[in-house]
Amino acid sequence: MKLRVLWVGKTQEEWVRCGIDEYAGRIKRYLPLEISEVREEKGTVAEQLRLKEGERLLKALPKATRLVLLDETGEQFTSTGFAAFLGRERDTGTQELAFAIGGSYGFDAAVRKLAYRSISLSKMTFTHQMVRPFLLEQLYRGLTILNNESYHH
Repeated sequence: MKLRVLWVGKTQEEWVRCGIDEYAGRIKRYLPLEISEVREEKGTVAEQLRLKEGERLLKALPKATRLVLLDETGEQFTSTGFAAFLGRERDTGTQELAFAIGGSYGFDAAVRKLAYRSISLSKMTFTHQMVRPFLLEQLYRGLTILNNESYHH
């Protein structure tokens, strides 16, 4: 199984880039990983921003990819539950599993319609920048759990 992570906008903070690089490197020990940034739309009308950013996200997604949205209203997992989800996807033959982090105003209806499911990392709100290394860390943690490694403890 290949993992893909997509997000809207450039990563601004150096410490966030360091976290992304660290956990992306760790993930690649277990599974292929591709990270894609799509351009953030500028403007003030939320619907238009979501539409344009959604078009870019969908264009960056290969056809056979299973899409998981990171969304505040999504399903929440424990780390072991998330690992089990990853394991089921891997074991049932999912070729590519993509996680998308939307822009400031979330996802367009077309992106939501295509999504396989949506998940939330927390009931708390984080910046879209901070969610990037948090997601990658949880992907890495899940993979170490699946491989019975001690990182989770």
